[in-house]
Amino acid sequence: MNTSSPLLLSAHTGGVLRLILNRPAARNALSSELMGALQAALDGAAQDDATRVIVIAAEGPVFSSGHDLKELAAHRADGDKGSRAYAALFTQCSAMMQSIVRNPKPVIAQVQGIATAAGCQLVASCDLALASTSARFATPGVNIGLFCSTPMVALSRNVGRKAAMEMLLTGEMIDGEEARRIGLINRVVAPELLEAETMALAMRIAAKPRATIKTGKEAFYRQLEMKLDEAYAYASKVMTENMLDAEACEGIGAFLEKRNPQWPN
Repeated sequence: MNTSSPLLLSAHTGGVLRLILNRPAARNALSSELMGALQAALDGAAQDDATRVIVIAAEGPVFSSGHDLKELAAHRADGDKGSRAYAALFTQCSAMMQSIVRNPKPVIAQVQGIATAAGCQLVASCDLALASTSARFATPGVNIGLFCSTPMVALSRNVGRKAAMEMLLTGEMIDGEEARRIGLINRVVAPELLEAETMALAMRIAAKPRATIKTGKEAFYRQLEMKLDEAYAYASKVMTENMLDAEACEGIGAFLEKRNPQWPN
């Protein structure tokens, strides 16, 4: 590994933190080290008041090819044939994906190229995703005898069952338009417009009231796992608490007084 090149680049603009996967020569494979760097950056952003929105992007023609198969194969020589190492790696990956969902800041994937296996999982785990017309998506583990079971968790929570099963069972690539049609991504744009469109979306969200966004994101994911009556009861409780918050007081007051809101903090 070239230690002079950080595995993860970052840039901060107007409340938007850009985290850029920087292993282009390795197709931005999610090695344990890269996942550790991304996890640390996500954890830091969660506590950083200056960060309102997070964008995950990548260097090179591939967004991410998934797990680093060379890293996985190297553990075949372990005494337990890699069992402990594989368990640790998949646990690390699962924890990182969940931390995206649980992060109080909205996370947007900016997908410029191919996103496969855990790379596709990373896209599915983000709250929003914009893709270039050059982007392609797949869960191709079935083709190498390693079913994409952990990517399946995020994929099946974003797209319909039939579409998810087709991707998982065939391992075939889908293009950006198909990914948008089935709900894996939000929109497809020309490659030269991808970063600008992603940043424009991120900046619009960054301008919204901070506590309201945090409350809403948490509530969105929690209610999805509940039965209908439980979800409504929970959402009603959240809205009641939200109504008492300073942001709602200011926002509703500004609307009624026909003025621009002055958000606290």
